[in-house]
Amino acid sequence: MANFLKKAFSDMKESAKEQHKVDKANFAAAKAESRAQFEEAKAMGNPETMKKIQKEQREAQVQEANARIAEAQKRIDESRNK
Repeated sequence: MANFLKKAFSDMKESAKEQHKVDKANFAAAKAESRAQFEEAKAMGNPETMKKIQKEQREAQVQEANARIAEAQKRIDESRNK
C-alpha cells in the first residue's frame, strides 16, 4: 500500500509540474495577445494608419468581389456551352 501511495503522489507531482508549464504558457500567450490588441488599438488612433488599414480592407474586398465575378462568369459560360 505504501508503494502505491508513493507512486500516486509522484504521478500527481509530475502532473502538477506539467500543468504549471501549460498554465505559464497560456498566461504568456494571453499577455502577448493583450499587448498586441493594445498596440493595434493605439495604432487605430493615428489617422494615417487608419486610412492605410481601411484602404487595404477595401482592396481585399474588391479582389474578392472580382474573383466571385470571374467564377460567376465561368459558370455562365459553361451553362451556355452545354
